[in-house]
Amino acid sequence: MKYPHTPPTTADLYDAHSLRNYNRSPLTLVRGAGIYVWDDEDRRFLDFTSGIAVNTLGHCHPDWVEAVQKQTAQLIHVSNLFRNPQQGELARRLAGYAGPGRVFFCNSGTEANEALIKLARLHGVKKAGGEEGKCLKIICAESAFHGRTYGGMSATPQDKIQKGFRPLVPGFAFGQLNDLASFKALIDDTTAAIFVETIQGEGGIHACTPEFLHGLRQLCDEHDLLLMLDEVQCGAGRTGRFFAFEHAGIVPDAIGMAKGLGGGFPIGAMWVRDAHADLYQPGNHGSTFGGGALACAAALAVLDIMERDKLLARVCEQSGPWHAALRQLAAEFPTQLSDIRGQGYLVGVQLTSEAPPYVAALREQGLLAPMAGGNVIRLLPPLNATAKELQSAVDIFRTVLAAKT
Repeated sequence: MKYPHTPPTTADLYDAHSLRNYNRSPLTLVRGAGIYVWDDEDRRFLDFTSGIAVNTLGHCHPDWVEAVQKQTAQLIHVSNLFRNPQQGELARRLAGYAGPGRVFFCNSGTEANEALIKLARLHGVKKAGGEEGKCLKIICAESAFHGRTYGGMSATPQDKIQKGFRPLVPGFAFGQLNDLASFKALIDDTTAAIFVETIQGEGGIHACTPEFLHGLRQLCDEHDLLLMLDEVQCGAGRTGRFFAFEHAGIVPDAIGMAKGLGGGFPIGAMWVRDAHADLYQPGNHGSTFGGGALACAAALAVLDIMERDKLLARVCEQSGPWHAALRQLAAEFPTQLSDIRGQGYLVGVQLTSEAPPYVAALREQGLLAPMAGGNVIRLLPPLNATAKELQSAVDIFRTVLAAKT
């Protein structure tokens, strides 16, 4: 590829060499600090994307950076052929949040969900007395998003995700979120598990009600099914509890997590309740990079800072007034906003028209926020966002709405 005499810009390099599988914003980000990022023209933006719910502590938290730098100079990667202290400690800490059980480490949310799907298959084989292919149905929810691997896509009933990749993995059925009867109707002798997001993220910020989660738990107990929860986006403290399902007071059989767990460093994990942890045996699953010393050190730093600074309590305390301010926006601009929903620092703003023009207008006013399904804009501030920063996002949103009136 030949360029003009002037050096190529980052945009030039992307245009010439990167696969065109993303609709990227026309923005090149070069540095970040706290809740802010700066582009290559030194414009500052309030970042309510948080790397899509990843940057739990914002950008470049000094204590997180120090922990990662220290670990980088000590030990980075040894594979899972050997132990490393950071993985053992992180598994202990996560089991402390989830309950008695065991943890598998990987690198992303879709990998964590793939491990859950394989867990369900193993449980189905056990239910069928060792026969494969007889008990493999996994019941998921309509509008779900569980990732882009073949298992994840098969559990995601969206044409935009599945188109071009069929035939998919067999054995998935779909009920309506919060309609327990629709899930119950799908259960038969071939069913191995129920698998849902506690709060649907990409699907538009739709939460399982406590009653629905309790109902799923009862169905799974009655029919010897695994209750598996995808907490990739809504976990790691985003709702004011470490796991979103804690608000309902239930205990699942397995949990997938990633995103905010590493605070910006790639890491995923699957927790499995003790009663089912022995389904996995040496050789039937693994990860070269999963649970590396550096990734686990990054996650441990997130947990340390979260606990030290009482960030879960802060999210609970500050989200109420922030949600109220957002609902006031909806009351002021009813022809543009129809709903505000979510929990803690995972909020969906439902628009009455297409979202992209609003996302662009917010960006021009200095606020970065991603879209979700169904003309929804997500607001995903880091867990250490201040009340003033939350209000700044509301003020920018008001400016954009007023300009479009």
